[in-house]
Amino acid sequence: MSRIGRAPIVVPPKVQLNWTEGNLVTVKGPKGELSQQISPELNLKLEDGQLTVSRPSDNREHRSMHGLYRTLINNMVVGVTTGYTKSLEIHGVGYRAAKVGKNLVILVGYSHPIEVQAPEGVTLTVDGVDAATKATKISVSGIDKQLVGAVAADIRRVRKPEPYKGKGIRYAGEKIRRKAGKAGKVGGKKK
Repeated sequence: MSRIGRAPIVVPPKVQLNWTEGNLVTVKGPKGELSQQISPELNLKLEDGQLTVSRPSDNREHRSMHGLYRTLINNMVVGVTTGYTKSLEIHGVGYRAAKVGKNLVILVGYSHPIEVQAPEGVTLTVDGVDAATKATKISVSGIDKQLVGAVAADIRRVRKPEPYKGKGIRYAGEKIRRKAGKAGKVGGKKK
């Protein structure tokens, strides 16, 4: 049996978890409400504040869905209780970001500023400049883990970090593999 699928999901007392006959799971918590359609073939059982997901057989499809849907439900429970945050850093001379309304305006060396609109349920904040690395910090937060990750990836895609000087937008803590530049010619002309 799947080790991930077998693990029970701890549902805190402040979270309401309901599902319909067709396995539309709805999770309500202090930060909001999320819902996810899971496979109707899987069985859900809530006992003593713990939700268990079980599969009807050991078919290939059932095995692959078991761990996936258990993790999706767990991500919803964590999202409505604590939420998710992705942090990004902008490295480079003159590269910066500013918040205008709900949107984020990024200046990263193009001839025009890039405006990133925050979708419903996601908040974008500019946390200021880190004194040690001189990098502008951006945080993307929300209750939907998939949406937070997708928005953070879209922001990073505006100007990916380049390997020579390390300029660009990267995740906080991301290591960039640096390349050596061109070696200068020593002897002048070739014969």
